[in-house]
Amino acid sequence: MMLLVIASIPNVLHLPQFISINQKHDRHRYVCCFGKNGESNGLSTGSFERDRDYMEVHQKQLQSINNKAEKQTDIWQLFKEAQQNILYLNKQRLMAIEELDRVNNEKQSLVNKIEQLEAKQQGNTRRDKLAISSELLLRIDSMVLTGIIGGREASDFRKLLMDSRGGVADDFYDTIYKNDAELLAKLRHFSVKGKKKGFHIVHICTEMEPVVSVGFLASYVTGISRALQKKGNLVEVILPKYAELNLDEVQGFREVEAHFYSYFNGQLHENRVWTGVVHGIGVTFIQPVYYSSFFSQERVYGYSNDFERFTYFSRASLDYIVKSGKQPDVLHIHNWQTSIIGPLFWDIFVNQGLEGTRILLTCQGFDSQCLEQPEKLALCGLDPSRLYRLDRLQDNKKAHLVNILKGGVVYSNKVIIMPSIQSKDHIISGLGHGLEPTLTTHKDKLLIAPCGFDKSTWDPSLDKFLPQNYNADNVKGKSVCKASLQRHLDLPQQASKILVGCICSDISDFDLESLKMLVWMASKKGIQFIFMGFSQSTGTSMALEFFKEEMKDGNVRFIDNYDDELSHLIFAGSDIMLCSSFHNLLLQVPLKALKYGAAPIAVRSTDSRFGHFGDHDMGSTEFSQFINKTFAQMSLSQAVEEITNNPSEWNRRMTDAMMKDFSWDAECSDIHIHAYSSIKEL
Repeated sequence: MMLLVIASIPNVLHLPQFISINQKHDRHRYVCCFGKNGESNGLSTGSFERDRDYMEVHQKQLQSINNKAEKQTDIWQLFKEAQQNILYLNKQRLMAIEELDRVNNEKQSLVNKIEQLEAKQQGNTRRDKLAISSELLLRIDSMVLTGIIGGREASDFRKLLMDSRGGVADDFYDTIYKNDAELLAKLRHFSVKGKKKGFHIVHICTEMEPVVSVGFLASYVTGISRALQKKGNLVEVILPKYAELNLDEVQGFREVEAHFYSYFNGQLHENRVWTGVVHGIGVTFIQPVYYSSFFSQERVYGYSNDFERFTYFSRASLDYIVKSGKQPDVLHIHNWQTSIIGPLFWDIFVNQGLEGTRILLTCQGFDSQCLEQPEKLALCGLDPSRLYRLDRLQDNKKAHLVNILKGGVVYSNKVIIMPSIQSKDHIISGLGHGLEPTLTTHKDKLLIAPCGFDKSTWDPSLDKFLPQNYNADNVKGKSVCKASLQRHLDLPQQASKILVGCICSDISDFDLESLKMLVWMASKKGIQFIFMGFSQSTGTSMALEFFKEEMKDGNVRFIDNYDDELSHLIFAGSDIMLCSSFHNLLLQVPLKALKYGAAPIAVRSTDSRFGHFGDHDMGSTEFSQFINKTFAQMSLSQAVEEITNNPSEWNRRMTDAMMKDFSWDAECSDIHIHAYSSIKEL
């Protein structure tokens, strides 16, 4: 019996680089037969062993080759993994750089916010000090009215406080809330720490933000009072106590109640007084006890007895000033409602301790004058026979009546007119509403002042309502605001789209048909429009609704009610702000538009009124001269053309505008201080 043994070389064809070797050894096949006696079939045992040794060597060689192949495969795999790791590390590095940039940006943003908060805190500290000073003066008034101190001592205290405004807050911070006896003791031991020159100004008016606001007068009184007080002047405000007025809702107001008597209609009548501090300004509210119905109506103006109402208030304000021992440098009166103070002061009160006081009248136009029968002047103690003369209160056209606003002009030492853009000559010749002869006679006492705005609220670099702040040096945030506004109102979000905003208090200010045509034609060219209207007038609301129905367009949006937060975004996101004219003082649209980098464009740009002022007219303000050079003569189509065809020049023009300061703190307050200085020298 023979045993057949067959041996073969393992298959290594999966290693292509070794094919030749494999092929060489595939030719050797080894067969050996053995008989019973163990002998081979003709092949020697040594030969078999040699073959077996050869096979072992050959297998070891193959194993080595396989090992090398596997090592080479591992090297390629490691190289591949190394490349992947390098790519991953590069990606991580880029992400780390981006994260570092983000952290640095957040850090810078945080630093900017901290600086803003510190500036705000400093401003709040300053306002707190001004509020304490104002409240101290009101407490002194209360002590006079209740008989705790006399008028002379009160006058001395006021002088001490006036001369040392900087140190008052620190000395009286803890004392201001104590009782009258403790406060009086502190006042009597108060020493002057430092002197600061300034004027003591008392506004006698019918409106003040945020207490009672109907029109431009409210924002003007608050704005100019705060600006003047920041420049070292002492400012107080006297208002009627309207029945609808809830003083508990006035932030920062603290009530100090007192009583005094005032002359009216031949008798003395009791008044109640509330005093407090609003925006750091001392405010006094006067309420008649007997004639309580005078200020219990729903509206501030528009009643048949308005003359009696405001004449009583004017007389009571003067009685209060005398009885409280005040000796202000200036009594600042406003419009016809308090113009009667002029003749009252010079005919009755000047010799009651007010010899050093002077009168300044502010008019927001001459279209409202109040004509009355001459004999009504006797209600407040005036002598009609002395005043019913052409050079005093007799009306220029209706000679049988007296003109109350005319009396204010005649009896004031200075008159500030606030049409914002008109020149003195133009006002005298064309906007006097019958007072032209009187204004011509008193031309030297007339001053023109622009209106202003509150830059602590309206400043794109600090505005809390904007998604990103910006300023004249870096306007990148304006495009962010534009995109945010477009997104908010579902308008196509394209930076190249020209966006026109319009915030109107009265749609009747516009030539509605011309406005419709203007908007219709422009929107067809891809220009976007946003209209925000607000008015208590039913007619205005209906007109805006009809306008909205007729102007159904993908590029036009309407906001029915005034939204303060959204109004900030409209100014910031708009390229152009449409104005009914530059004479509407209520919203200060042109001033805010310039600050936010939007061009104020008047709808009626061809209005002949724009041709009456210029560089040659020294009676015009800096604001009127600037607006005349830039936007007063520009139509909407011209503005769009310049934005489209000459963007670099347009951007330069807007940057220059943003750098101007037309707030209450700037030209407006400077003109007022000049007026106060000039009348104190009379």
